Amino acid sequence: MGGLAGYLLHLIVSKSSLKSAEVKSQEILAQATAEVARRKKDLELETRETLIKLRSDFEKETKEERRQLQSLEQRLSHREGNLERKLSFLDKKEAEFNQREKRLTDKEKVVTQKEQELSSVLEEEKVRLSQVANLSREEARKMLIARMEEEARQEAAVRIKRIEEETREESLHLSQNILLEAMQRCAAEQTESSTTSVISLPSDEMKGRLIGREGRNIRAFEAATGVDLIVDDTPESVTISAFNIYRRAIARLALEKLIADGRIHPGRIEEVVEKVKAEMDEEVFSVGKGAALSLGLPRIKPELLRLVGRLKYRTSYGQNVLQHSLEVAHLASVMAAELKLDQILARRAGLLHDIGKSVDQEMEGDHLQIGYEIASRYDEPLEVLEAVRGHHNDFVAATPYAVLVSAADALSASRPGARRETLEGYIKRLEKLEAIATGFKGVGQAYAISAGREVRVIIKPEAISESESALLANQIAKKIEEGMEYPGTIKVTIIREVRYSELAK
Repeated sequence: MGGLAGYLLHLIVSKSSLKSAEVKSQEILAQATAEVARRKKDLELETRETLIKLRSDFEKETKEERRQLQSLEQRLSHREGNLERKLSFLDKKEAEFNQREKRLTDKEKVVTQKEQELSSVLEEEKVRLSQVANLSREEARKMLIARMEEEARQEAAVRIKRIEEETREESLHLSQNILLEAMQRCAAEQTESSTTSVISLPSDEMKGRLIGREGRNIRAFEAATGVDLIVDDTPESVTISAFNIYRRAIARLALEKLIADGRIHPGRIEEVVEKVKAEMDEEVFSVGKGAALSLGLPRIKPELLRLVGRLKYRTSYGQNVLQHSLEVAHLASVMAAELKLDQILARRAGLLHDIGKSVDQEMEGDHLQIGYEIASRYDEPLEVLEAVRGHHNDFVAATPYAVLVSAADALSASRPGARRETLEGYIKRLEKLEAIATGFKGVGQAYAISAGREVRVIIKPEAISESESALLANQIAKKIEEGMEYPGTIKVTIIREVRYSELAK
């Protein structure tokens, strides 16, 4: 019994201790909860103080950045003032530029003197070669002349190129760019309206795609079409400039197709231009056929109708040549009816009297002789041939139809507002400029651009080396100076491009 009582007493004590432990644990838990709440409050206070400090620091930094920005704006304003002073200084430097041009002329004289010295060396070499070789004097002379001419040409080309580079380095590049930019925008209002076409763009982003990486797209387009593509600050539009209306029409249609398609790169540009040229060929045939049908003219050969259609894209003193030819045909028909002559033959002669103007921008000779050769090739009647060759009264015709066409031509051309002398003179000057450039050996194509201020010459790389290109540019410039009258200056640009292609099978 004593043992049981002890056990019970121990059990009671244990329960009492357990209760006491529970009470203490609750007290500890309450203290811990209070400590957590206190620390959370302290942490919120610290966080608020940190935020206030960060906001204060941010406002200080913002004030400092604003101060720096104001300082930067003041520096930019100061630089703008310096730029304006530099631009005014360029005017003074223009006189120095002219003096340097004179120095270039003097250096060219030195080159001429060196060429004379080379000629004397040539004579000495001829004597020496005739003494040591078993060749005749004539054979030795021919051999030496060929060799020395080649060496002289190479040396002259290298010297001219070096002189041009030295002059270019000495001159002020900024003044050159300003002068060239001004020249490109100095075309008269009438000339601009008659030689340019404005193409609308869906967005200004399209301008960058037209230019392409490093300008390769715009260069490919100009080379393929022979026009000048002007991309300026005008919003959502570009300008095509070319004095040749047919060439400009092809460029306009090709550019519109490229813009609509969206794929713009050199290969695609050449493909679209060729496709548009084929479409234009069908277009001019349709126009020529329509003109013949409107006059009731039967049995005109398709090749001749295509040339008639091309007259739609040709002007003479500002007058559309196709419209002029239709007027001449009608007037000649009316006069033929009064004289009891063949009206159909008179209309045929009137329609074809200026047929040479369809291709005279691409061939040598005046439109009278070119037109006579074309009409002869397609077996036109004698009356038509004489009207084509004699409608300017410089050929004595054996039939009255030439006289009728001459009179009708004068009536159509002399009516009020029919022609503008200044535009025709301008176009003839550009045609002559291209003809001079293409007259040199090794030249593939030549295009007059920028209102006649520049001629771009595309040469055949296999015919002219890179060193000879500089000499060719100099020779073309000299020929232009000697054979033309023109305002201002004309820039001659030589383009030598080599292409390689291979078929992957």
